[in-house]
Formats: sequence, structure tokens, C-alpha cells
Amino acid sequence: MNNVADYSYNAVMARKNEIMKKAVGIDYSKFQTSTIAFDYEKMMRETGYTLQEVQEIQRSVGVGNTPLLELKNLTALVRKISPKGKGARIFLKDEACNPSGSFKDRRAAVSVYHAKKLGYKGVVAATSGNYGAAVASQAAMRNLDCIIVQECYDSRKVGQPEILEKQRKCECYGAEVVQLTVGPELFYTFLRILEETGYFNASLYSPYGIAGVETLGYEVAMQCREQIGKDPDVVVITHAGGGNVTGTARGLIKAGAVNTKVVGASVDLTGLHMASDKDFNRKSFTTGHTGFGIPFATWPDRSDVPRSAARPLRYLDRYVTIKQGEVFYITEALAQLEGLERGPAGNTSLTAAFYLAQEMDEDQIIVVQETEYTGAGKHHMAQLSFAKENGIEVKFGNPEDERAGTNIILPEHPSLIRARDVDLIKLKKSYIKNCIENYKVDEITEKDAEFLAEDTKLTLEEVKNILSEINVKVVK
Repeated sequence: MNNVADYSYNAVMARKNEIMKKAVGIDYSKFQTSTIAFDYEKMMRETGYTLQEVQEIQRSVGVGNTPLLELKNLTALVRKISPKGKGARIFLKDEACNPSGSFKDRRAAVSVYHAKKLGYKGVVAATSGNYGAAVASQAAMRNLDCIIVQECYDSRKVGQPEILEKQRKCECYGAEVVQLTVGPELFYTFLRILEETGYFNASLYSPYGIAGVETLGYEVAMQCREQIGKDPDVVVITHAGGGNVTGTARGLIKAGAVNTKVVGASVDLTGLHMASDKDFNRKSFTTGHTGFGIPFATWPDRSDVPRSAARPLRYLDRYVTIKQGEVFYITEALAQLEGLERGPAGNTSLTAAFYLAQEMDEDQIIVVQETEYTGAGKHHMAQLSFAKENGIEVKFGNPEDERAGTNIILPEHPSLIRARDVDLIKLKKSYIKNCIENYKVDEITEKDAEFLAEDTKLTLEEVKNILSEINVKVVK
């Protein structure tokens, strides 16, 4: 392309579907069955890898088979503040034992393997989080080039210690890291790099990435049966873009753990805009928060592939939020009571489980399905110091008084920790409305309505009632 205009923002964005199709090797159009509907299960099957094959791929690079640990001291603390007979046993799947230190290695292992199999010379990932490190690590093992596109600074060129820690980790594995300020240029730059290099799009949201997480849910069920003699009653999963929830839930189902309740947990960052330069450094969590959890639940196809394989509303039985200060408190408690120093973001689900266990009987089992590594920039003390430098008040008190971007309140007592329910029905209604608005239709087919029911875990009648509320007809 000789015309400079071909690389203008609008021109590149206009080519995004063409670029992504070439970079991920999937023709998404063949799964489309109606205006809104597509064959999700067919798309997942045509990754070409069975659960057993994914396990073999991961085993060959040291990914997976991480330990399931009982947190006896935290469970004892829960029982001290619970009503008599309450306080479920808390178990933790220690995903920090993976090569790059998080469950994201499971996603990266399959994507990078597939890129190598198809003959791509390199892989690209757009992420400010642990996934970049996971892709870089797997690319090094497979001898592929790797470029990580990372949104890491505000307009002052100030970056969060957690993000800069991850940048160093990616570079340590030999990846080229393209660092950007917050804003719309992230996706544009990502597309340009894919187009110019011809590298594979190691997307978090491809079927390969989600298939990689299925082994995590499968292992949770199998290890519970081996160690405890039964399936877990509840599995708590940190919810951001939806892939963690989707993959883990699908793995539980494949293991036959169909009665296990799936609970998503996010840090409450209400009031902070994720694309705001002003707000960028006023949050202490770069993932696992409501700024991703709610938008990606209500519109999963906002991702970097035409049809996201991460569709959390299909699987969530409950969705809760917790506060930043509560996560920092539980991070310290995990270290001091259990001797496990793990990164705060990975303790989002543990914080929720600490509260949820108080609602459950003593003979029940609640599993926290991940941890992540910690390091100088990811350590909770570094993050709290950075928050103070950015004008955030840090103090002890009641977490109910915490306001994201203004203060971080560490609970004065563990009994003050809460998991606050998010209205799933409201999110499902928002998702259905977004489908209607984004596809610009005023009537849909019966097939579309059936797809919406599957995608929201609602009955067909419930979907039709919601559609009726917004004056959308269902036609044969």
C-alpha cells in the first residue's frame, strides 16, 4: 500500500475484520446462522483440539496440573465470624505455579502452539496484564517472535507499578513491547502490527484461548473428587473479559460437575472510566474489575475478534463485587495466615470467597480457582504507595465508605468484608438490548431469540418478554 491514507485510523479500523480473520485463521462467517445468532458450540468444536489434546499441549510446556490447596487458617478465621454451623472449607487452585505465574499460561499455550502449527513466524497480543507475559513465555518456548502491545501510561508518561512490572516480565522473555498511553490508539496500533507483520493474533477471546482455560475447570473438579471425595459446591472466578469464567465453567461441565455453582467476582471501580486519561492511574487494579466485567458481560463481541468465545452470561449463577481495600486486606491475610504471597489481582476471587463461605455450611466446599504471581511492582504495598502518590487516601475503616478514585479503605475487622451482588437479570437485559442496537434491527427471528436465550442462560419465554419490553418482534 503506497497511499499514506491507507494507514489512517479510519482506514485501518474499516479493515479490522479482514485483518483479524487473516491473523487468527478462523472464518467466523461460517458460524453465522442468522442476524444475531451464531453456532457457538460449533465454533468451539472447530478449534480442532479435544480437552485431552489441550492437556497434552499444556503438559509439554509445563502448564497446568497446579496444586489445589486447602486454606485451613483462613477457613478458621471465617468460622470465627460466621453463625454457628456456617463457614465452608476454602480451597485455592494455585495457578501462580504456571511458568509465567498465572492461569493465562493455559490460554497462551494453546494459541501459541496453534500459531506454530499453522506456520506463523510470530505472535501478537494486546494486553496490559498477565496475558502478555504468558504469550511471551510460550513464544520463547516455541521459538516464535513475539510483540506485546501494552497500554501502560497516562499523558504524563506515568505508569502503574503493576503494569510496568508486567512490561519488564515480557521483555525478560524476549518479547518486543510497544508501550502506549491510554486511549483508542491501542486497538489501532494492534491492527497495524498484525497487518504489517503477518503474525498470529494470540487473542484472549479466540476459541483457542477459551479451550485452554477449560483444563482449569476440569482439574478443579477432578482434584476435589480425589482430595475430598466430591465436587465443589461453589467455584469463585475472577471476572474481567469473561474468558476465565467461560473456560472454567466449560471445564467443570466437561468433568460432569454440573451442580457446582459458578460465581464471578470483580473489584468495584464504579465511577472510574477505563479509557480516561485522568482515571487511568486512580485505580489499583488493571484487570478483574467492573470496568471490564460489566461491559464485556453486556457486550462480549467488543473484543479483538469478530465473535468472542468468552460469553460469561451463559455460565454465571451469581456475580458479586468487592472493594479494593478488601482485596489488599485478604492479600496480606493470605501471606500471614497461609504463608502464600500472591499478587492482589489474583486474590479478587479469594476475597469474595471469604465472605461467601460465611453463608455456606461447614461441610460445604468453596474453591477459589486462581492465584497469580507477585513481584516488586505487583506487590500490594507498591500499589498502595502509588495510590497515595496519586492523591488517593488510604486508611482503615468500613469498606462500604470506599469510593474508587478517591480512597482505599482497608477493613478494620475481617467481619466488615462483603461480597455485593450484581443484578444478573439487569445485565442480561442490557446484553439483549445491545444486540438489538448493535445489529440495528427492530425484529429478529426465532433462531435469534433461541440464541439469546442460550447466551444469557434464560428461557426462551423470558427472552421474548424482554424483547417485548423494548418493542422488538420475533418473527418466524
